[in-house]
Amino acid sequence: MIALAFLLQGLRISVPYALAALGGALSERAGVINLALEGMLLAGAFAAAAGSHFGGVPLGILGGALGGLAVAGLYALAVLRARADQVLAGIALNLLILGITRYLLKLLFHSASNSPAVPGLGGAGAGLFVVLTAAGVLAAHVFLARTPAGLRLRAVGEHPDAAHTLGVDVVRARLGAVLASGVLAGLGGAWLALDNHGFVDRMSGGRGYIALAAVILGRWTPLGAAAACLLFGFADALQVQLQTRVPGVPRELVQILPYALTLIVLAGVVGRSRPPRALGTPWR
Repeated sequence: MIALAFLLQGLRISVPYALAALGGALSERAGVINLALEGMLLAGAFAAAAGSHFGGVPLGILGGALGGLAVAGLYALAVLRARADQVLAGIALNLLILGITRYLLKLLFHSASNSPAVPGLGGAGAGLFVVLTAAGVLAAHVFLARTPAGLRLRAVGEHPDAAHTLGVDVVRARLGAVLASGVLAGLGGAWLALDNHGFVDRMSGGRGYIALAAVILGRWTPLGAAAACLLFGFADALQVQLQTRVPGVPRELVQILPYALTLIVLAGVVGRSRPPRALGTPWR
């Protein structure tokens, strides 16, 4: 029973990582670095909590997707239209969303820390969400590897000049990938809010950055990124188990386990993996 509970907890924790990483993989295969995943997760979580509070779980899920999409639209405007530095734009947007969600939290719920309890997914809803996440990973793998649209997306991330000469609209392809990443990360935020029956300030908790690390660890493939997210999710579940079942272990020490694992794994992988050649390069 303990092993089953640990397995279910690991899967539950992995869902927002996997959805954000899936969006990150699509965006980065198109050549756009997406540090804004953290802000997309946070915006999706807040919008989902607000939607569920005022209209129930379906509106909460829709709100999460739209919240992530709105942040992705701002990010696309900055990096595709204004050609801003993608790393700086992503960090700036994360800080902006942190402030906006805190302001809206106080405006709508009259609290600086958390929303009131909202309707959540429930057992059947949570199970369906996990299944759909897994199906989304497989669909993204097939899309990138087996379809003409996926080939065009990979082409604009590798050789945008060559793709352009063949008639591919580079900006449109990158825009679609960034917007898709926002929807997926927003759904990850919706899972966070609905699984916890509410929104808490800074709820994303660095998950967007870990999701980006999972993309790198997974060599910019949906299946690889999802596998890395399972690794991080189970590491997170392990630190929870250590806190509750092993007396005397310093709480602050075990809480850094997922982040320490991220650094250790990346240290051994980054130098041996090759990103898309045009990753981070603006299209002019």
